[in-house]
Amino acid sequence: MAEPRARPRAKNQQIFSTPDLTDLLYAYGTTVRTPTTPSALTSTITVLDEILTDFIIETCHYASLSASYSRRQKIKVDDFKFVLRKDEILLGRVLEQLWRERRIKEERKVVDFEKIGTEGVGDLEGIAEAGGVGAEMKKKRRRKRKAEDDAADGGRSAKRVAS
Repeated sequence: MAEPRARPRAKNQQIFSTPDLTDLLYAYGTTVRTPTTPSALTSTITVLDEILTDFIIETCHYASLSASYSRRQKIKVDDFKFVLRKDEILLGRVLEQLWRERRIKEERKVVDFEKIGTEGVGDLEGIAEAGGVGAEMKKKRRRKRKAEDDAADGGRSAKRVAS
């Protein structure tokens, strides 16, 4: 496979926003971070933007090359893992992010959105029963369940009763 064609980039045009790059510098130890003083030199921000952009582009190129070796046109996560295999720290961070994403998806599946907002319904039913309305509510619930069951059976249970 031929090397992917590099897209021409305009000089002195940032890809990443300055606040993001400033936060990144601060996370890695820059001590200057007050509202009155500038957070970082403009040249530092420019160089960091170029380094990050080049790193991301090269990583994507190597991942596409790895996919082409596997005779695939689409890049998979495993291709990025393969590219980052020599940098244990970076690979560990990527795997941690993938693990977190998977855990969040699993936790979203566990949450039952139908029950949200109906937590206090049981208390209201108890109050209704004390007031003498409970028997009517139970009959309505039974009719509703029976109608749902009939709809699920396609009306077969009602035909059996009639015959």
